[in-house]
Amino acid sequence: MRPVRARVVTQNLKTLRAILNWATMAGDGRGGYLLERDPLKGLPFPKEMSTQRPILTDRQYRSMLKVSRQISPLFELALELTHETGHRIGSVQLLRWSDIDLDKQTACWRGENDKIGFEHVTPLTAKALKALKRVWKERPMIGEAWLLPAPRDASQPVSRHLMRDWWQRGEALAKVPRTPGLGWHSLRRQFATEMKETPLKDLCYLGGWKEPQTILKCYQRPDEATMRESLAQRRPLKEASAG
Repeated sequence: MRPVRARVVTQNLKTLRAILNWATMAGDGRGGYLLERDPLKGLPFPKEMSTQRPILTDRQYRSMLKVSRQISPLFELALELTHETGHRIGSVQLLRWSDIDLDKQTACWRGENDKIGFEHVTPLTAKALKALKRVWKERPMIGEAWLLPAPRDASQPVSRHLMRDWWQRGEALAKVPRTPGLGWHSLRRQFATEMKETPLKDLCYLGGWKEPQTILKCYQRPDEATMRESLAQRRPLKEASAG
């Protein structure tokens, strides 16, 4: 029997709490309430003891990118856009050509397609632009056409199930060790960590985060190279001159 994760228990407890809360406000038909008080009020929800948030390394990314076209040109594009923009695969998957401005070199991320409803426009890197131009040359599309259409129905975006299948096949071809939690989101963590010297306000906007605390808590990882560079750039604190 597989153990139940704390997140599942928390979701069930929240549902139960909602029912109990309703019962404390619902009349029993005799002038009272179905429940006098919520017996779970104040009970803390369980927390994950060790949440696994692995990051795809640059070498692993390049290995997967090298074999991606063997799986699908669309997988290649999805990898490049996710790596270059730092956005959730769910947002990348729902991009339309009308969201891309090749002249201004920007991408518009629609709030309706975003997990947190954050609509914003970000600049595109040279690598992202190169990938987009390559795909457009191979398959010219405009307007509301999907950047990543479903292989069998271009009127629909590629499904998340196929995205997961592509990722797993890419891992196997690139000989990337299968690690729990190492999926599309590991590219988002890589983006946040590689961009850690960027001011948090700008990084939030670039990657589609609303709160800087989310980046610090869940995405960025400490690394020795950055720490050594910071130590090398440390400047002594001097006394202020008397005015």
